Amino acid sequence: MPEFASPLAIHSLEMRGIVKRFPGVTALKGVDFDVRAGEIHALLGENGAGKSTLMKILYGLYQPNEGEILLDGGAVSISSPHDSISRGIGMIHQHFMLVPSLTVAENVALGMKSKRGPLLDLKQISKSLSELSERYNLKIDPKRPIWQLAVGEQQRVEIVRALYRGAALLILDEPTAVLTPQESDHLFEVLKQMAAEGHTVIFISHKLQEVLAISSRITVLRDGSRVDTIAAAGATKLSLAEMMVGRSVVLEYEIPAHSGQGAVRLRLEAVSANSERGNLGLRCANMEVRGGEILGVAGVSGNGQHELAEVIAGMRPAAAGKILINGAASTNISPEMLRKRGVAYIPEERMIDGVVAKFTVAENYVLKTHGQKAYARGGLWLRMRAVADACRQAIRSYEIKTPSTETPIKNLSGGNIQKLVLARELAENPGVLIAAQPTRGVDIGATEYIHRRLLDERARGTAILLISEDLDEVMALSDRIIVMYEGQIVGEVARSAYDVRHIGALMAGVTAESLENSA
Repeated sequence: MPEFASPLAIHSLEMRGIVKRFPGVTALKGVDFDVRAGEIHALLGENGAGKSTLMKILYGLYQPNEGEILLDGGAVSISSPHDSISRGIGMIHQHFMLVPSLTVAENVALGMKSKRGPLLDLKQISKSLSELSERYNLKIDPKRPIWQLAVGEQQRVEIVRALYRGAALLILDEPTAVLTPQESDHLFEVLKQMAAEGHTVIFISHKLQEVLAISSRITVLRDGSRVDTIAAAGATKLSLAEMMVGRSVVLEYEIPAHSGQGAVRLRLEAVSANSERGNLGLRCANMEVRGGEILGVAGVSGNGQHELAEVIAGMRPAAAGKILINGAASTNISPEMLRKRGVAYIPEERMIDGVVAKFTVAENYVLKTHGQKAYARGGLWLRMRAVADACRQAIRSYEIKTPSTETPIKNLSGGNIQKLVLARELAENPGVLIAAQPTRGVDIGATEYIHRRLLDERARGTAILLISEDLDEVMALSDRIIVMYEGQIVGEVARSAYDVRHIGALMAGVTAESLENSA
């Protein structure tokens, strides 16, 4: 066997008439899809459009009910990821498939036959990985354990592993979701080099600007069907969004400048909090949010944003510091007391912390207010007609698509579940809103709606803390941005000074002082 496998030649790939049925739903409805050697082909669509299902069929994780796959004009059967890999197809999943306790070389060796029989040839593997790393400027150390690597480095490991195994066609599923802007730029340079050398890349992303910047052709799916395949040249974010949704959408907002004179509704003074691992996940955070202002929180996932949201919302105890709501001491008080003080909370994990999956839409709508006189009839009994009437009003106001108020909420789409959470949290006209990843996993239409509602709350005078891993979202909506790195607030940027490179550098741990000195 060579030191690392040479890429298998794939000159063309076609998927014809692909149908995939699951119980109660047809996920793919006769989809045609083709890619050419040496191209970066973007696969675009809203959540539930069928992108991941189509790629899992190509990678052998699912089997189609109908249709065929052709490589270089010949029909092939791909019954497992092993079949896919053996034909030169590799997949980089959004959630990396690496064993944290093993080294880079050991992870690459997993599942591969060794020339030394039962013994691993880690020395030779490490040498080959170093050669690939140098060739594609991927900068990995084969001897380092995975747990010591940042998310960007782990992604490089996944790419090098696929190349080591001879992948000619790479599928990348939301590859920039956990990267800083600078890391994304580096990834794009790597992908362009690979394409220039004859590799083919299928690029799945919801970030329209990235799709336009990196791809040569774009295929759009909607509701399990292919809308069209177009050249990236000449396409725009707006035209792509309209293809995905099937109607016109708004992607940019005109936001009047905040005066900076509103009352301080939320203040943190040197607040720290432990993570699930027991160490300080949030360290000495100082901030304030005024009425009528959106303060955005930017940062790569896992840098203290989760702890920040939960400690303010009363879901996690503060280890040190003070939290004040409208000037009143509010450190380590219950979520119920915070609600009475005008704090609303949209949690990042809606199905875990936002709703009870087995409850109906109506029951979830009154989760926090069922004890009020309007709904309570005494003891554990509810005035179900009043609950249903209030829920129906919310369904109309927030454009929630549901068969009825009695539908189990788990049967709704992610966007409609998020709209219900938003309706419930805004029902009492809060003075402070903590919005953690409010559009994660929802489609463009629901995202547009949620953005409009957040801006309506801003206009009403609510103090909003917007925490999102989507830097475009944070920059589009926020009056100011604070950046978090390793649990600390490392910089603050005014709206008039927004710059992706500057914010990206802060997200990577470059201090504000260093940036000022280098300017």
